[in-house]
Amino acid sequence: MTGKRSTFLLSALVFGFAFLYVPILLVIIYSFNEGKLVTVWTGFSFKWYVSLFSNDGMIDAAWNSLRIGVMSATLALAVGTPAGLVMSRFGRFKGRTLFSGMVAAPLVMPEVITGLSLLLLFVTLEQLIGWPAGRGVTTIVIAHTTFCAAYVAVVVQSRLAGMDTSVEEAAMDLGAKPAKIFFVITLPMILPALLAGWLLSFTLSLDDLVIASFVAGPGSTTLPMKVFSSVRLGVSPEINALATLIILAVSVMIVISSLLILRSERARSRSMNQAASES
Repeated sequence: MTGKRSTFLLSALVFGFAFLYVPILLVIIYSFNEGKLVTVWTGFSFKWYVSLFSNDGMIDAAWNSLRIGVMSATLALAVGTPAGLVMSRFGRFKGRTLFSGMVAAPLVMPEVITGLSLLLLFVTLEQLIGWPAGRGVTTIVIAHTTFCAAYVAVVVQSRLAGMDTSVEEAAMDLGAKPAKIFFVITLPMILPALLAGWLLSFTLSLDDLVIASFVAGPGSTTLPMKVFSSVRLGVSPEINALATLIILAVSVMIVISSLLILRSERARSRSMNQAASES
């Protein structure tokens, strides 16, 4: 009975991973296909990578997405971290339920509703105060920051909720100011969560199509918008080449972030062991 159960679990695991990663592997393989058909292998070639880097529209869209992703993730980190800190450390206060609901609302709000609401907001602001002057990179960054900050707040709150507060309490007993406690003790301890929140926000911003379609303007086409418009006319092998480069970039970022998180965890464990030995 145990052997049959192990075989079933192993088969389900293999099927699940194959379902997730075989399509990605096929995209990578056919990005080196010489022929134009994306499902018929005719030979090995780098011609579609050369064609991709010669496509100015695709390169401009990729550059816009990278800029928007970095700015949105950074702003979301700056907004979401204090929100997560308030929900985790400030206990019950007047308006906490409303505050928590407003922070979590972008997580469950349909993207179409969010995009339409932000579009109406930007149009109204332009009519009232003249800013923002039209739609473009600025409006996309604001829109992406709006929903990415909610994800950062949840990640930071979860990290703070599971963190031992004895070190912070000891620092307070020794007379340390709240600001110093945060920057010297709390911030290094939640650094892995901050890094995870930034990467999650960057990925969500880079991947967004619906909200960006509502708030984008001339000259601010993002990569998902460009790819979507290209795929509607037929899948080009350039899309496979672009997807392969994105997979490579994401894999490198995951490896770097994992190493940084591992280094931070080791440093924290070393400092805790040192403090325990000194006491």
